[in-house]
Amino acid sequence: MKRKIYLNMRTLEEARNIWANAFRDIRASSEEIKTTEALGRVTAEPVFARRSVPHYHGAAMDGIAVDASKTFGATETSPTRLRIGVDAFHVNTGDPLPEGTNAVIMIEHVFPLEDRDDVVEIRSAAYPWQHVRKVGEDIVSGELIIPVNHILRPADLGALLAAFVNSVRVYRRPRVWIQPTGDELVSPDQAESIKPGQIVEFNGTILASLVKTCQGEPILRNIVPDRADAIRESLLEACRLGVDLVLINAGSSAGSEDYTVHIINELGTVFVHGVTMMPGKPVILGEIMGKPVVGVPGYPVSAIIAFEQFVKPLLWQLQGLHPPESPRVSAVLARKVVSKLGLEEFLRVVLGKVGGQLVAVPIQRGAGLITSLTRADGIVRIPHDEEGIDAGKTISVELLKAEDAIEHNLIMIGSHDNTIDIIASELKARDSRLHLSSSNVGSLGGLIALRKGHAHIAGSHLLDVDDGSYNFSFVEKYLRGVSVRIVELTKRQQGLMLAPGNPKNIKSIADLVRPDIRFINRQAGAGTRILFDYELKKAGISPDQIAGYDQEEYTHMAVAVAILSGRVDVGMGIYAAAKALGLDFIPISDERYDLVIREDVFNERKVRLLVEVIGSDRFRKMVKELGGYDPSLSGAIIGIWNGEKWEKRI
Repeated sequence: MKRKIYLNMRTLEEARNIWANAFRDIRASSEEIKTTEALGRVTAEPVFARRSVPHYHGAAMDGIAVDASKTFGATETSPTRLRIGVDAFHVNTGDPLPEGTNAVIMIEHVFPLEDRDDVVEIRSAAYPWQHVRKVGEDIVSGELIIPVNHILRPADLGALLAAFVNSVRVYRRPRVWIQPTGDELVSPDQAESIKPGQIVEFNGTILASLVKTCQGEPILRNIVPDRADAIRESLLEACRLGVDLVLINAGSSAGSEDYTVHIINELGTVFVHGVTMMPGKPVILGEIMGKPVVGVPGYPVSAIIAFEQFVKPLLWQLQGLHPPESPRVSAVLARKVVSKLGLEEFLRVVLGKVGGQLVAVPIQRGAGLITSLTRADGIVRIPHDEEGIDAGKTISVELLKAEDAIEHNLIMIGSHDNTIDIIASELKARDSRLHLSSSNVGSLGGLIALRKGHAHIAGSHLLDVDDGSYNFSFVEKYLRGVSVRIVELTKRQQGLMLAPGNPKNIKSIADLVRPDIRFINRQAGAGTRILFDYELKKAGISPDQIAGYDQEEYTHMAVAVAILSGRVDVGMGIYAAAKALGLDFIPISDERYDLVIREDVFNERKVRLLVEVIGSDRFRKMVKELGGYDPSLSGAIIGIWNGEKWEKRI
């Protein structure tokens, strides 16, 4: 088949309108189910009471049931006596009133006589229907109890059963056919035998889970190959089965093996192919035999965004509902974001309250990075007619988590270190509400974030090449007027990470100038980059002499992966990263990695707990096991900077 190029892309608003108009009146069929099994279901018709509640006059208190007229005139000074079984009848709460009675006197206001068991005395009059639940007080027979298009809650089920409604007609859960496609896909249960070029099929599980969150019933199919006949047969089978919605995953782009749009067009109608949104641009919206069909992009984040924008609203509509709106908050953007003009971008952010200000920190943006959503607290939309958002601007954030959860987030910006994952895990173990969110922008970026009030903590290992100290001089330069404390996290070993077995026989930094050596660097502002530049200067080597000096990664593990994959031969990093991936390592220098913490948040419980964690024997033991670390002073406050001068403790 010929490639399908996006010749007529639609804006997100246009695409949503086209989609909504195409299926304006669509609804799922209804079914009658037991009331006891109807929690969370949506009523397909109004429900009326079959019996009044209560269906008898009943006592609302423990006491005696009486004819109120027989108590008139009773006072403290002139009490009235009533005969049990004749004028008064003992009742408990919920008992039906005996015939001829219309009021209940609380047992506390009934006084038995010492010499008579069958006579009681009352000292105030009752009034008609006092302490009585009258017939129909709660629900009257024939009364509307639950309207149509109502999600049934626990209390609703109780009201229905009380009114003798033992079954209820609800919308059937929408059935959604989910068809993964791709020659490269392997089912999760075969992942152990996966080969290069193959990918575990996980989008199907994501989509099925999303369908369930919308009260739908997913039908997750086995993988079909990238063949037009296989995809065509799957779509026809779905429509013959009578499902409510069809999702076909992958094959929606403009590649030579992307057949989805052609087959939908052959069997039905394509309304939209391509939407000006990022991620999610290749989405296809169409219909076959009157059934909505969505070509969901293959990248996981694109798939989720496409689901949220087009599938979720339709699933709720099938059940007679509008999709629930996600809560929103206002936050200050921590870092400038550049966006592509003409595309509406869904930017993932983490959130944290720093000094009373809610801060949004952008995280990785690739459509294939599923972790960008597992880590995200919210989504920021960048309109298609804007080229980005400046740092410090107040923005609206659509929450992906409960708003109160944000209060327990710790924002750490700065240099990457493998021990940060241990800290995050240990914090969770102590308090499940706590979440440490780290953004790897380099040590200098972390200090600047502290200065702007965009982080609680910065991870830093900046070498002062003049005196060999770490971090102090940089705090003086970048945090003048801002009070912070420096807490030692660990000392660690930096050096050259090499492919296993060191096949290029690299012995020192001097070998990096060889024409057969491919190097990968850390980003500008990273402490590792500064240390590497210092070592180059000592060795009399110019950066221009090193192939790959301008190629950058943002973490030690990313550098290690680049070496292990064979993309490069060598990179600068910590021993723990090399050990984790089985790389060779040449030590270059020992350094100190510190946490720089704003003074105005230092006494917050979540920050104090973090300092406790890194000062614990358990943490030190776990860090030592990583290799290349000396955590003997972890948790020690080694300096206090009041914005003008130091109180150094080392």
